[in-house]
Amino acid sequence: MTNLLELYVKLGGLVLVGFILGRKLPVTVPTRLGQFLFWVGVPISIVSFLRQSSLSEQILIAPAFAYLAILLGAFLAWLGIKAQAYFRNIVPQAPTQASLILAAMLGNTGYLGFPITLAMVGKEYFAWALFYDLLGSFPGAYGLGVLLAARFGGGIHNRWQIARPILINPALWGFGFGLIFREVTIPTIVEFCLEKFAWSSVALSLVLIGMRLALLKSWHSLPQAGMSLGIKMLLVPLILGSIVPLFGLTGPIAKIIVLQMAMPPAFATLVIAETFNLDRDLAVTALAAGAIVLLVTLPVWLWLF
Repeated sequence: MTNLLELYVKLGGLVLVGFILGRKLPVTVPTRLGQFLFWVGVPISIVSFLRQSSLSEQILIAPAFAYLAILLGAFLAWLGIKAQAYFRNIVPQAPTQASLILAAMLGNTGYLGFPITLAMVGKEYFAWALFYDLLGSFPGAYGLGVLLAARFGGGIHNRWQIARPILINPALWGFGFGLIFREVTIPTIVEFCLEKFAWSSVALSLVLIGMRLALLKSWHSLPQAGMSLGIKMLLVPLILGSIVPLFGLTGPIAKIIVLQMAMPPAFATLVIAETFNLDRDLAVTALAAGAIVLLVTLPVWLWLF
């Protein structure tokens, strides 16, 4: 309970600082901060934390569970849409359907999942969170997520528009670099500075979340978003979390996988919604409401697993 309260104080405090700054500073500030973290902060952090993490052959199960969570979330959201049409005679527009499915399948396993797993489990098993996000969630968002958006949204989009975000992503390059050089000996002072920079980037990522939340205005689509949040943050982690021990995963590793599956909708859902002319209001509402719901669901998953 102490760790959880400490986590709430740290996470909540940094997000609150970001929320306040987001209301006071020009809108260009979160954009610049996001660019810094995207190109510099996150890749270097990944290199640092990989040097302190333990790896095993089993770790490839992490992205496999990420894909299972993505596919299960999408399937349950599709069933929910069909159920609405059958029982309530409500058929959302195609862009709204796409946003509903995206919010149910894509989680914020990076900017939010990383600091939470680091705080609750520690650095030793952090590589599991990295593999889940970078080899699972990220390709799922900009692969399957973009394909889904192109199918439901407006405009014609070529293959390069789908492949480009994955190929140029600095986090993936940092991930590869970190795996190659994790055993290379470096001076103690460099290792120390690298670790401090990594933790500073984690803190800045939480501040950035607060800044972005401060810019979200819409709550009109809350009833519709509720279905996606129930699927993403309750049903999927409960169903898949129950089978994690069958793969021999217990303790901190099982907890990391469940926590990653239980993260609220990713900011990628909003990026994709804006790019492909989907239901932006629904994406915005799911992001804001999901961050609040996490405060309630997080202790439940920590207790269950």
